[in-house]
Amino acid sequence: MNSTDELVVRLAVEKRLVDCEALAAVRERLAAAPPSGASPPLVETLIADGALGREAALELLGEALALPWLRAEDLLPEPAALAAVPRELALRAHALPLSVRGVVLRLAVADPLDPALESLGDAAQLAVEPVLAPAEAIRAALLRCYGPVATPGPAAAPAPDPVSADYGADSEAGDAPVARLVQHLVEEALRRRASDIHIEPQAQSLRLRMRIDGVLQEVDGPPKRLHAALISRLKLMARMALDEKRVPQDGRIQVLVARKAIDLRASCLPTVYGESMVLRVLEAERLSLDWSALGLWPDDEQRLARAIDAPDGLVLVTGPTGSGKTTTLYTCLHRLNRPDRKIITVEDPIEYRLAGINQVPVRTDTGLTFSTALRAILRQAPNVVMIGEIRDRETAEIAVNAAQTGHLVFSTLHTNDAAGAVARLIDLGVKPFLLAATLRAVVAQRLVRRVCRDCQHPYQPAPAELRGFVLPAEALSEADWRRGAGCPECHGSGYRGRMGVYELLVADEELRRLIYGNVTAAQLRAAARQAGMRTMREDGLRKTLAGLTTIVEIAAQTVGDSDQDTPQTEPLSYPQ
Repeated sequence: MNSTDELVVRLAVEKRLVDCEALAAVRERLAAAPPSGASPPLVETLIADGALGREAALELLGEALALPWLRAEDLLPEPAALAAVPRELALRAHALPLSVRGVVLRLAVADPLDPALESLGDAAQLAVEPVLAPAEAIRAALLRCYGPVATPGPAAAPAPDPVSADYGADSEAGDAPVARLVQHLVEEALRRRASDIHIEPQAQSLRLRMRIDGVLQEVDGPPKRLHAALISRLKLMARMALDEKRVPQDGRIQVLVARKAIDLRASCLPTVYGESMVLRVLEAERLSLDWSALGLWPDDEQRLARAIDAPDGLVLVTGPTGSGKTTTLYTCLHRLNRPDRKIITVEDPIEYRLAGINQVPVRTDTGLTFSTALRAILRQAPNVVMIGEIRDRETAEIAVNAAQTGHLVFSTLHTNDAAGAVARLIDLGVKPFLLAATLRAVVAQRLVRRVCRDCQHPYQPAPAELRGFVLPAEALSEADWRRGAGCPECHGSGYRGRMGVYELLVADEELRRLIYGNVTAAQLRAAARQAGMRTMREDGLRKTLAGLTTIVEIAAQTVGDSDQDTPQTEPLSYPQ
């Protein structure tokens, strides 16, 4: 069952149009069907059983896809619309042209997800705007307007679609080829543990890449001729404007894979060769909120735990896009989530739903920005507040004031290191004495790939790999250097999964005095290191010595420290 089918059924249950017992019986019957048999969609089965009226189902479909729907008596096509669409195309797509307004062709359809609508619009050189209508009413109107259609004989059976052959082996029967292609892309991304799907049109081809463990890898993609239909299908599923191809658009898609709901965050961008689409895969089961799974070294784990257990103050997580900041924040909130604490977040967008936490999405089109949402949140008497990102002076000042008035505030910044977060907030206009009084801790982080456990083996790095790292002789003698040989489990990369490398700055009395004095980030960093802070490179190095990642990964994801002293050495054992 596809996601639209499931949404229609959910709405039918909510509106009490379908009896729950009847729905359960139909589900059991479909689940008990022989595996070789093609199960019909659940909505069609409910209609066939008389549990749901066809017109009611159509109305629910329109509500699910935010599309208007028309009754049979409302199907009144204009002559200009009929003239704009060739008879064969209208009959093949089972779409009734209703009107033409500028460059927009309004079509009455029973299946708004049919990719044939895009080819119909291309043939008419018009943008398609679908509206819903009963299939029988559309068929009668087509016969009335275009005349009867001859029934094709056996010799006229259509040839197998190459897309169906390539992508339809494990998809639901009855789905259109492009719908099967979308399902296949999501299933392949989940199989490869990809975090992003990139669909990029080129001059003569359609490039398909997936980001796996933070690295883009090219995979076999569909032919270029399917680009328009594929993008249209995805835009419709994400509730984007089909006729708008000149500006970027964002949306959200939910699909079902192996009876699991998978969220996709969609971003569409016009390029010189057509629209590019990126799908961010948000699989809730991948999100581990286990405190120990963050990858913090035990001493840093204890220091951060003490900072977030404070009743008030400001805790910041910094790093570039894709460095795992959201996971760190969600894990901290999960640790604090108890019945006696009220937690509210304001995010843009909300990536994962967290049970027991009030999550507020930013909506700039309605004026709900970070700052306006934060003001309203503080009137809700929360104990803990999370701000997705501090972007401007207003939000920064409200966050610091909230931390000063008895709230524990979490947020993120885009800075290169922990000390840079202090300088960034002061640059935004936060007064140093307020920041010194409220700051609890700053976590700077990057993600590095883990050595694959299935194909890992000991090795000795070449001297060139160790250039730029300061390693005491005793650390070298105890090092457990590891790397992956490449196997089917890691798709030949030698890596499987990622872990964080961290730089934890905890504000003590000396650091508060320096912040109050508005010293430079370099001075603050030097003082923090003297107090025991280790840099991300040093944290990554000790995880490399423990055999968890490679020196190549640490060199690629972290920068050398000009003020680096000889790293402190600890036991190389690390919780696996």
